[in-house]
Amino acid sequence: MAWCWLYVSQPNKSSTLITTTMSMQKDTEFANSLTATNKTDDSSHFRPEELMELSGDLSSKMAGAIKDFDKINLETQILSINAAVEASRAGEAGASFAIVANHMKELSLRTGEVADDLTNNVQVALKKINDFSSILSNQVRGTRLSDLALNNIDLIDRNLYERSCDVRWWATDSSIWHACSDSSLDNTQHACERLGVILDAYTVYCDLVLCDVEGQVIANGRPNKYDSIGSNCSKEQWFMQSLHSHSGDEFGFKPVHNSKLVGDQAVLAYSCSVRAKGHANGEVLGVLGILFNWDALAGVILEQTQLTSEEWKRTRICIVDEDARILADTQAGHGHKTLDLPDIKNYFKEAKTFKSINYHGSETVVAYAKAPGYETYTTGWHSFIIQADR
Repeated sequence: MAWCWLYVSQPNKSSTLITTTMSMQKDTEFANSLTATNKTDDSSHFRPEELMELSGDLSSKMAGAIKDFDKINLETQILSINAAVEASRAGEAGASFAIVANHMKELSLRTGEVADDLTNNVQVALKKINDFSSILSNQVRGTRLSDLALNNIDLIDRNLYERSCDVRWWATDSSIWHACSDSSLDNTQHACERLGVILDAYTVYCDLVLCDVEGQVIANGRPNKYDSIGSNCSKEQWFMQSLHSHSGDEFGFKPVHNSKLVGDQAVLAYSCSVRAKGHANGEVLGVLGILFNWDALAGVILEQTQLTSEEWKRTRICIVDEDARILADTQAGHGHKTLDLPDIKNYFKEAKTFKSINYHGSETVVAYAKAPGYETYTTGWHSFIIQADR
């Protein structure tokens, strides 16, 4: 896969410090805040499908009423026939009774015609209501699910934008560039301590690693947990991107992958060149890499999508890259598999949309949203919510 350069103008130090301080608070409370804001009350959740259910209920009740009506009409016809028979037996004395019997027969026939017309008209009207309800229900449902898909990818873009700010700010720390300019034991140990302090506040990272210009790890924030010092990262995309960057305002990035630096955990890697005295245009002394815990972020966001407990039983939520490779999935995690939606690339042409399709033998709504980006950063990823009908 080809990798492109990513560039975002670095905020000034004062604004970055504010962003970093806020990030420290938000990162430690991220899961709790999402849980609190995304809870859904199943009992108060309106379902547009209820209109279709009411239409079906009305149709059933009308059919029952017409059946009773037909039964009464049949009894009236039998009574009319009996009256005509008795009038015939009575001769002239029953002539007036025969007239009544004939009127009852005519009334019964007219009543039957009215019942037939009512049945036909009601069936036509109910079919229109049901068709309209189906269209309305599909539109409301699809719009809601595509909005939720957009919310998921927007949260991811916003969170990862901060990661790009973090790495460019921390690369200017004096302990970092001192260790790269002079990798003595004292300097590298101090860098480890400094990176450890950062990790104590930022629990969303698996580890932070500092490499020299040859790609060798000379310090990391959790040396007691991850024995990465001495590892060589010279062939890592994130390392090469930052090593050859034009300034400290640029950052490198590698999407979801399993990193040996942190026990093969799934991470996103962000990096930035470490430059002399922390100056954006100083000599490149090394590269700082930050290994972000992807499963923790993706798990919280996807699992806290605002769906009812009943909806969750028939819903799948995914984040995929530009090649449709699954990065996060509520059913199957992530890996090298691609999402097997028909004509999936057609969704990528839209900012936000939904379609009703037959998927794996079930009528299904597929809701989609493209990463909108935040500030000057975007993952370029794609968010899907796939929900089968009842």
